[in-house]
Amino acid sequence: MKDSLRQQFDRLGFRLAELDALLADGSIAADMKRYRALTKEQAEVSGLVERYRRYQQHEADLSTAREMLADPEMADMAREEIASNEAALAALDHELQLALIPKDPDDERHAFLEIRAGTGGDESALFAGDLARMYLRFAEAQGWRTEILSENVSDLGGYKELVVRVEGDGVYGRLKFESGGHRVQRVPATETQGRIHTSACTVAVMPEPDEAEAITLNPADLRIDTFRASGAGGQHINKTDSAVRVVHLPTGIVAECQDGRSQHSNKAKALQVLQARIQEKERSERAAKEAATRKGLIGTGDRSDRIRTYNFPQGRLTDHRINLTLYKLGQIMDGDLNDVIQGLLAAQAAEQLAQLEEGRT
Repeated sequence: MKDSLRQQFDRLGFRLAELDALLADGSIAADMKRYRALTKEQAEVSGLVERYRRYQQHEADLSTAREMLADPEMADMAREEIASNEAALAALDHELQLALIPKDPDDERHAFLEIRAGTGGDESALFAGDLARMYLRFAEAQGWRTEILSENVSDLGGYKELVVRVEGDGVYGRLKFESGGHRVQRVPATETQGRIHTSACTVAVMPEPDEAEAITLNPADLRIDTFRASGAGGQHINKTDSAVRVVHLPTGIVAECQDGRSQHSNKAKALQVLQARIQEKERSERAAKEAATRKGLIGTGDRSDRIRTYNFPQGRLTDHRINLTLYKLGQIMDGDLNDVIQGLLAAQAAEQLAQLEEGRT
């Protein structure tokens, strides 16, 4: 392990001692917000320090085993101990480097998932419906809660546009790489001659803004319209002007919600989506500037990026950002996205490690 890493973990050891002392002082519990923040930090730091201490113990054991090599009767045991400790040190060194990668503070947030049909007409809308089913099944498997905020159903089924709120632990961190262009290659249900067509959809995943950090919207910059919801929901939802559309005049960004029964509830949800879209626009602009100097392996997350192809005749999914190809398309469309997401997370971690190494040299 490099000296720079050792110094960072030594500092974490001192920080853990500070946190233990602060939390041992009963008066800190009076400030619940600070108490929760310190408790969370203590849990994270103690996990890192515990792994570093295991690393140090393996180093000590390795040193002892090497000294044992001088004794002929202990040499065989010493060689086994050396091999075992060297393997453990290599694994822990990698773990500890990954643990020091700066975390995206948005990763633990809930998220808004948007799916829009693109080129391909009715087939694109049907594919948007298939993507929606895939994500909803994946969310269910994770124990996440989903809520459809807005939907625009196509004539043959599927969606022209769908907005879903996904609530749970680490939602944005797991879904954020889904933003971009998704392409499908298959024989559409409307195709009479069995020809394979190519259609596309776009997906956008945005972290739900923190109430304390959300941008302040000037009422003068908003136009709020009400209308009758067109989706399913029973008699009430179709007989009252409960659906709400909000337009942010300076940017032209639009958000709407028609799922709830009350206009007040729909307005609050639409404003949440609007804030998320405005913040996502700012984030995308920053990412584009950074990408101009260094193109990230995972891409910028821009919706125009073609990130993935779903080839139904071959049962193949290909993620173009990390050159990942899986021949289990049926399972993936049923919500088994774990292999894809783990591949993307691993690629991001490898890229971040490489950048950290560059920064240290």
